[in-house]
Amino acid sequence: MDYTPTLSTPKWNVDRPFLTGRFLQETQSTSRATEAKVFSLEFFSPGVDKPIGCYHAAVQELIVIDDLLSALVGIEGRYTSIRRVLGKDDNVTFQVDASMDLALQESAKRIFPLCESYLLINQFVESRSQFKSGLVNHAFAAALRSLLLDYQAIVAQLEHQFRLGKLSIQGFWFYCQPMMGSMQALSIVIKKSSANKFTGSSVLNLLQSQAKAMAGDHVVRSLLEMMSHSASQAYLGILERWVYEGVITDPYGEFFIAENKSFKKESLTLDYDAKYWQQRYSLKDDIPSFLANAAETILTTGKYLNVMRECGHNIQVPVAEDSKLTSVGSNHRYHELIKAAYDFASGELLNLIKEKYDLMGKLRSIKHYLLLDQGDFLVHFMDIAREELMKKPDDISTEKLQSLLDLALRSTAAVADSYHEDLTCCVETTTLWKRLSVLADLQMNQIVSSHGDLEEPVNITGLETFALGFKVCWPLSLVISRKALTKYQLIFRFLFHCKHVNRQLCGTWQLYQGLRKLDMQGIAISVSSLLCRNMLKFINSLLHYLTFEVLEPNWHVMHNKLQTAKSIDDVIEYHDFFLDKCLRECLLLSPILLQKLEKMKMMCLQYAAAAPRLITYSVDTPETDALDVEKYNKLKLRTQSQAQKVVSDNATVIDSILKFEREFSAELRSLGPILNSSSSAEPYLTHLVQLLLGVGRD
Repeated sequence: MDYTPTLSTPKWNVDRPFLTGRFLQETQSTSRATEAKVFSLEFFSPGVDKPIGCYHAAVQELIVIDDLLSALVGIEGRYTSIRRVLGKDDNVTFQVDASMDLALQESAKRIFPLCESYLLINQFVESRSQFKSGLVNHAFAAALRSLLLDYQAIVAQLEHQFRLGKLSIQGFWFYCQPMMGSMQALSIVIKKSSANKFTGSSVLNLLQSQAKAMAGDHVVRSLLEMMSHSASQAYLGILERWVYEGVITDPYGEFFIAENKSFKKESLTLDYDAKYWQQRYSLKDDIPSFLANAAETILTTGKYLNVMRECGHNIQVPVAEDSKLTSVGSNHRYHELIKAAYDFASGELLNLIKEKYDLMGKLRSIKHYLLLDQGDFLVHFMDIAREELMKKPDDISTEKLQSLLDLALRSTAAVADSYHEDLTCCVETTTLWKRLSVLADLQMNQIVSSHGDLEEPVNITGLETFALGFKVCWPLSLVISRKALTKYQLIFRFLFHCKHVNRQLCGTWQLYQGLRKLDMQGIAISVSSLLCRNMLKFINSLLHYLTFEVLEPNWHVMHNKLQTAKSIDDVIEYHDFFLDKCLRECLLLSPILLQKLEKMKMMCLQYAAAAPRLITYSVDTPETDALDVEKYNKLKLRTQSQAQKVVSDNATVIDSILKFEREFSAELRSLGPILNSSSSAEPYLTHLVQLLLGVGRD
């Protein structure tokens, strides 16, 4: 995510440290002769002549109390010094004059942890108030600063009591003792935060975990919960804009949702592997513990609002002033408000896509054209575009095909469809088999390695590579993405080629019917006619299975599910499931079966192309066993070589037809056991088995 550049503190603020007790401790002496006396943490000299042990115990107590009052705000006294712990830059310790009364030393040492905690907290407040520390640290530092003001007020009250002569060392300890636990608990949090350089969610999780760990101390736990609440306000402000407006305002990169602006919505219609919906907005690993259970809901809510915003619909989740996330204080209420925002955003986006952008109308149009639900336009198109489609893919004019498609659409019932103008033509450069093998997510790239290459046509034409496309705009591209359209096109290409094979065989069958009317009979024509009928029965059975046993039932299941969908994610899931199921049941993901079917279709096309030539030979050379006397007498007039040629040509015709019949029957027989064995694991194949059982019995 691209973050807004953070501001930096002025240079003079870096050159000149904060004027606090720590500043006085960290300054170093450059020359005692010039009286520029400064003290370091490694070395401190009180600068007095008489040790404290020279004084009476009562006087020592007054001096110690005075020094402790200074130590409470991080300033060294006459007989107390501050030293840095070796190897730990942030840890300091207080020391007293060794000649001090032992009882007073013990009393002072009991109070020193409070002084050290103050120093640590004060330094944290100063360092985390800088711009680069982030909003959560800023809020945490502000809460600590407010606490230190109360702490300093107590120190001032103690000093007032001391000036009145009413404060003893025991009284000093009595008043300081209640603050010890709270200050030390905060210093533990600060040490962990500083050591790990926590920001954002990490700080909030640390505060919450420490609060839970202090369950036995109600006062300390309440303090840590208050700090957690204060520190989370800025974070909840970011969250509020996301779940109510779909906008991320995160200048320091603290929010647990990352925005990757490199993913553009336009990629959905261009890139098969587009990850816009999954990766434009994504969850980070560092999620606040009190939002962990609702993280996915939060992410989805903002994504829905963002989609509507990018459509020009600036819809904001309605929320009362007292029900904002920054106003509630319990995790249960957070989840209630987030769930309400999700329900609103989900419903609004679903209505927008279904009503304004007519998702179901688009899907019905795609079904009509790419799943060949309405075939009248296709028949007309195949008639007028046959000449162009017979060319090689590189020689085909896509513009001409598009104009022919538009003509076919305007000349048929498809003109009544309001989306028929969104239909486009495209010509691939590879066959369906090759196209399937390069799509990694379909796991068909293993076909070549595990089952060997399918015998590709030597010269492929537009009939093998033609496909229809469909124009889809945002936000419908979320559902009908480039990947979804590609899957539709794969199914269309398979159906289109089956239709082409069917048309070629129908043409051959019509030729045979014409011969029957002319009363031209013979062995060759009878065998060829029977083979043509079996091939037609095979391709018609396959088309029936694809359309009426796979596409139509699955479409109705998806349609019913889309009517009850609760969110756009449900719509995407149901639509993708429909396409994957259709690809699988159309046998496009079954390499062995697809190889068999493609081989059998190629045989049908080869036979249909050869049939006119075979029939010509058969008509021109009468069958020897059907010759009558007159024909026999005429035949005797021919030379011996001519008679031999007639017999030879006739035998060649019959052999060619029988060869086609043997190969087709062999492939059909080998397909049966494969379908039977696969139908136990894939029940949908049972319908195809039943349809193909009758093929070839004649």
